[in-house]
Amino acid sequence: MAHFLKAFARTWAVRELRGLSAVWLVAFAPALTAWRDLPAQTAPAQEYQLKAVFLFNFAQFVEWPPQAFPDRQVPLVIGVLGEDPFGAYLDETVRDEKVNNRPLAVQRYRRVEEIKSCHVLFISRSESDRLDEILAGLKGRNILTVSDADGFAQHGGMIRFVTEKNKIRLKINLDAAKAANLTISSKLLRPAEIVGPGGE
Repeated sequence: MAHFLKAFARTWAVRELRGLSAVWLVAFAPALTAWRDLPAQTAPAQEYQLKAVFLFNFAQFVEWPPQAFPDRQVPLVIGVLGEDPFGAYLDETVRDEKVNNRPLAVQRYRRVEEIKSCHVLFISRSESDRLDEILAGLKGRNILTVSDADGFAQHGGMIRFVTEKNKIRLKINLDAAKAANLTISSKLLRPAEIVGPGGE
């Protein structure tokens, strides 16, 4: 499955996210069937395996300002704040991959204060009770914030995963991304639902 997901990640990048929902359903038809039929304790693991691929693809459709990368050797860092729901899936997804000739790295954090260099940050549901505090601590930094916590965009987060009937949909707070000087490609915006604070 890991090899299948990495192959899909490349395919999705090439297709430039056209018709995300349709592509997702076609490419993952076997996985969707398996996910639907899996025991309850196994299905979440498969869900986060898919979300790891989404995080990798986000890195390809977001433009960071020059100061986010002090030099050409700095990797693009995908971070996880709080309890890690991905296990090894995220590491496997980005292994040996590059975005704009930059290697990718995965970092895990317990506290905002630990975050030094990070470009895509997944905020775990374990941090739901302190989203306002976390996002305030990240204010002014060029970090794409992502979560599947309820009300994430309402709190000022940038991309929220919404899982409905075995489908992963995206809600994007474009104002929050612009405030962090991040430019999200229209190819990623097109299939997403654009929301703002209070809009979820």
